[in-house]
Amino acid sequence: MTEFQSILGQMLAPKYLGWLVDGLWLTLLLSAIVSVLSTLLGIAIAAARSSQRRFLSLPARSFLSIFRNTPLLVQLFFWYFGVSGLLPESSMEWLNTVHSLTLGSYLKLTWPSFELLCAIFGLSLYSAAYVSEEIRAGMRGVADAQRLAAAALGLNRWQGLRYVILPQAIRIALPPLLGQTMNIVKNTSLTMAIGLAELSYTSRQVEAQTFKTFQAFGVATLFYIAAIALIEIMGQLIRRRQKLAGVAQR
Repeated sequence: MTEFQSILGQMLAPKYLGWLVDGLWLTLLLSAIVSVLSTLLGIAIAAARSSQRRFLSLPARSFLSIFRNTPLLVQLFFWYFGVSGLLPESSMEWLNTVHSLTLGSYLKLTWPSFELLCAIFGLSLYSAAYVSEEIRAGMRGVADAQRLAAAALGLNRWQGLRYVILPQAIRIALPPLLGQTMNIVKNTSLTMAIGLAELSYTSRQVEAQTFKTFQAFGVATLFYIAAIALIEIMGQLIRRRQKLAGVAQR
């Protein structure tokens, strides 16, 4: 009985577990937003990078050079501290003030905090640089006959890219894209440096309040593992569905 009570005493109180769950929710929300934005931006960068027009390819190359060759933490500091120093004081006051809009009786929209905006912006730009290279590799994996077929159908270069090349390129690049999504989930932990209360930040708060280091970071680690495992399961289901679709077409 005393051993059982000792184990219970080492567990985190529901209050602190709630903090960690809130941090997990913000981590997943941030990861989802960044994954969508970085994929859309990555597709545009990959298309511009593969263009034969220098006014499109040169800016894309410069973007990749800047965001792939500088640490993510430095970029987050730049957006949070550097940009805030350039904005007018009135704009910063507005951004740091809570704004909400109530729609009906149950729906309430809240303007995101400046920390969350910087996290979304910084992570999306950083991740897009890597996502674009994965998509460009997928584009190179599409057979040249597909480009010729698109031209034979009367499609111009951009129409062929949109309707023929990119859909196949994304399918080819899906496994590494899922890997980038996992990296995004892990990279969200760096946003604690700019004060965003995601999972790593809340686990540090719980540790400071309870002095239960193993329990606080242990639960946070399990949450990260569960999130990554969920992405892996989704990836396996998508790949299985693609294989079944390929077999059905044969």
